[in-house]
This record gives sequence, C-alpha cells and structure tokens, in this order.
Amino acid sequence: MDVKLPLCSLIILLAAINGNGLQKMDMRIEQVHSSPHMHHHMDPSLIVFFFVEDLTVGNTIPIYFPSRGLDSVSARLLPKEEADSIPFSSDQLNHLLEVYSFPQGSPQATAMEDTLRQCETKPIKGETKTCPTSWGSMLDFASSIIGSGTKIKILSTTHITPSIAVLQKYKIMGVVEYPASKVVACHTMPYPYAVFYCHYQESQSRVFNVSLTGENGDRVEAVAVCHMDTSQWSHNHVSFKVLGIEPGSSPVCHFFPADNFVCVP
Repeated sequence: MDVKLPLCSLIILLAAINGNGLQKMDMRIEQVHSSPHMHHHMDPSLIVFFFVEDLTVGNTIPIYFPSRGLDSVSARLLPKEEADSIPFSSDQLNHLLEVYSFPQGSPQATAMEDTLRQCETKPIKGETKTCPTSWGSMLDFASSIIGSGTKIKILSTTHITPSIAVLQKYKIMGVVEYPASKVVACHTMPYPYAVFYCHYQESQSRVFNVSLTGENGDRVEAVAVCHMDTSQWSHNHVSFKVLGIEPGSSPVCHFFPADNFVCVP
C-alpha cells in the first residue's frame, strides 16, 4: 500500500451563507469576545463546530486550535508489536495504572479511564470504529475501509506561522473541497502512548481544506469535515449544544486540530 502524507490543496469555493447561519455564527462570536466570563457560556475548546454555510470566503468565525501537532504524537508512537503486547482494556485499568505508576483518581488515571471507556463504547448505527494503538494498526483500519491496495492520503491541519493564541477569530481566505468517497477520521486520545480514535460513517461526509488568517496574523491551513446526516447521533452530542440544533436538523462541521487527521483515498 502506497501511503502519502501531503497537506490538502484543492480549488472549490463555496457559496454565500444564509441569514440563519449568520445569526448563529454571530452568536458564537459574541460568546467568544463579549465578556471575560466567556467560560460561563461555553468551554473555549468546544469552539470548533460550525455550519457548512459558514464556509464562505471572507467570512469570520471563532476557532479553537490547541497548541499541539502531529510531532507530539509521533514522539509517543510505539512499534505495532510492542503496542499489541500491552493490554488495552478497562478490565485491566488497575494493572495499567500500576505499570505507569499513576495513582487512582489522578488526572492521568482519569484520562486513561475516559479513553478506554470511549474506545469500548458501541458505535452508532452506520459507524465503524476502532482505537488503534500504533501507526501500523491505524493504517490497517483505514485500508480496510478505503480499500486494500488503494493509495491512502493523510490530511492534517498545518499552522503556517507559529500560533500563541489558541482561541481567536479567523477570516476564511479560501475553501477547497476534497472529493473523497470514503472518509476515516482519527483523533488522538490522552494516553501514556499514542492511541487513535478512528471511525468511519456510512452517511456522507465532506472534507475541506480551509485557508485561515487569524486576527493576530496567524495563518492556518485547516482540515474540516462536515457530517451531512446527524440523525443517528446522540441528542447529548456536544456539537448540538454548541450550535443550538437537534440531531438530523442540519449538517455538523468541525475543524481538526493539528494532531488529528483524516484518511481519504
């Protein structure tokens, strides 16, 4: 299997945003900038969700980009053989905490427990998911979805200039859609070594590269995915609370931080 690691670069611009989308977008901008007590309204790290109508050149939206990249993940990658030899199960949590010398109830122990729980949760209807514990296992999963022998491209967000502000307003300078028939999204999880939460949804997903310029001059080439059918998602999904919508009422889009990535054919 030939694996390429390019960044997105394509050329399709989207059309203008409707008034309803503008109103909701303005509400989120106000939540970010209207008060020093913004956290009473919304956790800043949740400000990654948006509407597909927001993807208009010249539009300005608030986005949270944590200051970490794929290099921080590669430093924690284990060889597949070593990763496969380590138990990865909530049943083994106490043993694992002893191995890594994390006290019960510590932040590290809580993070490990949360990761194992999320990885063991049953997928929703139409979803295929797994939590690879090595790069090789991740590629095996992506290949099983996209097709054995198919060239896999790995798309990730890139910060063109170093960024200090993790949350700021960004102006959309360009929008390019990547024509992907299947999309495997992988999210890094908090764990002592690299663990990915990877999933594929049968319903349509659209992948975009979005060129952004921050209010302090930061430049970002961001990967975004729009899930066009959210009818099977839990009513408690955080995106619905952020956007003020119900499951199935609207596509849900979100930006990927630099240490997450998308696999496409």
